[in-house]
Amino acid sequence: MRNATTAAKKAPIVSDDTDADEEAASGSLQAGVQSVEIAANILKALASGGSPLPLKGVAKAAHMSRAKVHRYLVSLKRAGLVAQDTRSGDYRIGPATVTLGLVGLRGLSPVRTMNDALPGLRDRIDETVTLAIWGETGPVIIAMEEPGKPITINVRIGSVLSLGMSAIGRTFAAFMPEAVTRDAIARERAAAAMDGNNIYPDTAGLSEVLAEIHTRRMARVRGTLMPGIDALAAPIFDHTGKVIAVICSFGRAGSFDSRLTGKIAQTLADTTADLSRQFGFADGTPLG
Repeated sequence: MRNATTAAKKAPIVSDDTDADEEAASGSLQAGVQSVEIAANILKALASGGSPLPLKGVAKAAHMSRAKVHRYLVSLKRAGLVAQDTRSGDYRIGPATVTLGLVGLRGLSPVRTMNDALPGLRDRIDETVTLAIWGETGPVIIAMEEPGKPITINVRIGSVLSLGMSAIGRTFAAFMPEAVTRDAIARERAAAAMDGNNIYPDTAGLSEVLAEIHTRRMARVRGTLMPGIDALAAPIFDHTGKVIAVICSFGRAGSFDSRLTGKIAQTLADTTADLSRQFGFADGTPLG
C-alpha cells in the first residue's frame, strides 16, 4: 500500500491547461523547427525558378542533396504545396501554395508598402527619391522623399512625366505593351518637333534605349529631362510580371553617382527587387 501511495505521488499530473507547457517550451520554440525551414527553402527554390524544375534542378536551387529534397517533395505533394507533372516528372508550386500566396497578396496595400520603403532608401543614398505609377495620361509621381541638402527641381507630387525623356517614363515604356505607349510617345515626339526640341530620340534610338533598360532593369538619364540633373530609375513588378510602379532617384550632375554599377544604382535595384518579391514576382516570371 505504501509503494502504491509513493508511486501515485511521483506520477505526473496531467492538465489540459497548456499555458504552462507552452511557457516551459518557449526556449526551444525560439530555435524554430528546422524541417519547416527546409521545406520553405524548397518552396522558395521552386518559386524562384519561375517554371517547373526536375528533381536535380530543385536540389541545385535549394543547395541540398537530391535524396533529401525528394523526401521533402513527397510530403509537400501530399499537402498540396507542390505539384508534379505526370509526364515529365518536373515539380512546380502546388495549388495550396498558390492559395496561400494569393491570401497574402490580398492583405498587402502595394502603394502603402512602396511608399513606406522610400524614406529608408533616401537615407541610404542621401538623394531625392520618387515613386511613380501609371496614370490616365502617363507616369505620375505619387510620393517623394528629399534629403537635407537643397536641390531645385520642377518635379513634384502629381507631375506627369515624359515617356521618352524621363528615366521613369522610359522605364514604364520599356516594360509596358507598345500598344499602350505608342500614341503617347508619338504625341510627345510631335510636340517636341513643334517646339524645336531636337534631343527627343527618334524611333530607332528610343527602341534601342528601351531594349537596354529592359535588359538591365534600370534606366539612366543625364540632363535629358532637366539640365544639370541626372536620374536613375528601376521598375517594380507584381506576381504576373507586370510593371506596377517605378522608383527613381535623382540629383545634381557631378555629385550624383549615376553609374549603373554605382552604389545608388545597386541600392535602388535591391529595393525594387525586394518590393517586387513582396508582391509575388519571381525572377523567372516572363516580362512584357
